Amino acid sequence: MAFDIFLSSPDVGATEEQAILDALHSGWIAPLGPMVDGFEDDMAGRIGVSHAVALSSGTAALHLALLATGIGKDDIVVTSTMTFAATANAIVYTGARPFFVDVDPGSGCMDPGLLAEALELLRRTGQPVKAVMPVDLLGRAADYTQIEPLVASYDLMLIPDAAEALGATHGGRAAGSFGLAAALSFNGNKIITTSGGGMLLTNDAALASKVRYLATQARQPVIWYEHTDIGYNYRMSNLLAALGRAQLSRLDAMMVRRAALRDRYKAFWADVPGVTIFAGDGDEHDNKWLTSVLVDPAQAGWTSEDLRLFLAEARIESRPLWKPMHLQPVFADAAALITGSSQRLFETGLTLPSGSVLTDQEHNRVFEVLVKFLESRQ
Repeated sequence: MAFDIFLSSPDVGATEEQAILDALHSGWIAPLGPMVDGFEDDMAGRIGVSHAVALSSGTAALHLALLATGIGKDDIVVTSTMTFAATANAIVYTGARPFFVDVDPGSGCMDPGLLAEALELLRRTGQPVKAVMPVDLLGRAADYTQIEPLVASYDLMLIPDAAEALGATHGGRAAGSFGLAAALSFNGNKIITTSGGGMLLTNDAALASKVRYLATQARQPVIWYEHTDIGYNYRMSNLLAALGRAQLSRLDAMMVRRAALRDRYKAFWADVPGVTIFAGDGDEHDNKWLTSVLVDPAQAGWTSEDLRLFLAEARIESRPLWKPMHLQPVFADAAALITGSSQRLFETGLTLPSGSVLTDQEHNRVFEVLVKFLESRQ
């Protein structure tokens, strides 16, 4: 299906164009360079951590965070079942095994109470759990007030997947600042983009150094190519880092734009029976990356899929919430502690166009189609 209005397109313009041209004219075209260093410094300052390592993707950041902390074959990493596959895939890349925990139905993030049950179960049964990887879902940080001390009490590593949450905060701290290391994503649909790219954030200098080493093919510091470890081609290029610096300079303005659209969605759905904005209350610390609705068919008289198909006919993109990992065929045999919350969110949730690049005309078009949909259901 070809769309005219997308869920979350890249928001790039003159600032990004000039940054790319400046980097191009500087002669630093190949990976690494002053823009990479600058982007890392800018991001570390924004998040409030000591070190940032710019990488080729958020998946690469997760993978290297696990490898650099010693996660390996048959270790267990507890993570949220409500996430994109990259979270679980990165665990499997290391030879470790994911253990999926269900979510708080209000936030879609890892349920701290259920995490406590899972950790106690794993300890009681003598299973080799090494780390916990919460997921900051759709632009909101997980409940680290509860999760952080809980993980510490079991002497485990906390490695958040903050891929979707740049700009969000929890308890006055930035998403990405929690745990031993955290990962951001700058994929094309994220709140800022480097087209493809990601970053590892940490306060641990030795960990940051090891990640840089592994990301550059584990090359030894000699004039010839010498390798004593398996490495990866995971570093970000100087050109993409220039794009990232320009995007980061506009992050706050893009969040304001997305917040205004969310407020408009809230007002629109407020009096529609059976429809609620997902985590729409008390979300002032959310980065507003994506806005989703939850539809109760018994009250609404229609389903989220009915709405998705209607929007698609009008060439407007929308998408169900993440299908939980424990329901994915590839992870059918993975251990999990499930309440059904994530499945209900998947079955009733729909994400609506949320991008900061959307024009007022495009906003109006979306709402015109939503009005027509509701009229068609009467």
